[in-house]
This record gives sequence, structure tokens and C-alpha cells, in this order.
Amino acid sequence: MENYFEEAIFNIERDRPMSWFLKQKERLMALHPDMSETMIHKKILRKCGGDLEHAIRSRFIEPCSTEYHVNAMEDITTRTKIGRNWSKTPIDNKTSGKTIPKPNKPHDKAPLNVINVEVHFIWKTLVLKRQE
Repeated sequence: MENYFEEAIFNIERDRPMSWFLKQKERLMALHPDMSETMIHKKILRKCGGDLEHAIRSRFIEPCSTEYHVNAMEDITTRTKIGRNWSKTPIDNKTSGKTIPKPNKPHDKAPLNVINVEVHFIWKTLVLKRQE
């Protein structure tokens, strides 16, 4: 039972927050029935990983209920990209067909359109006059 808890690390792509958290809580309560709920939550959060653990811990002041931990975990995993594995997809130029030429010299860049503008403050409103 202890090995199952130690090996279980939260993976966003594989695990659902509520089922994973409750399963880990049941395992810890079976191993250590006298452990406080706050200590159980701390041990479970350590299994989440660095960024995800920090994001969950920064959302509450201890002690909190299991429901609050699960809600924070679900909110972070669904609304943010924290804890996800980033993989760079290779760009295949052969299939794209279009190539974008890169400017080699500074004079190859398109000129900027510059407009002279006078700014007057009248009665705390901004009035722009265009000079031509």
C-alpha cells in the first residue's frame, strides 16, 4: 500500500484531480490512521510536482478541507497550463509549401507611417488634432 502511494505522482494528461486526490487520501489514511488531515494534504500535495504544488498552495491558507484542495486542483489543471509537459512540435518546411523571405538589411524593412499629433488637455479630456 505504501509503495502505491509513493509511486503515484499526479500527471495531468493521465489522472483526474478528484479521483487521484481522494485515492491518495484513502491510501494515507489506511497507512497512518492517526495522521491529521493537514499533514495528509501536505503529503499529497508533495506528489503533485513543483509548479502545480506551488499554484495549489498559493490559493489557500492552511488548514483547509479536502473539498477546497480538490476544487483548487481542478481549477488550476483545467484553466491553466501549469504542470503540463511542453513538447515543441517540429516545423516541416517541405509540407508547408510557402517560405517567408527574411530581410537581410535594415533598409529592406517597410517604412513606418509617422503622424504628427498635437495633444491638448481641456477640462480633463484628451483632444487630438492632426497636423497636416
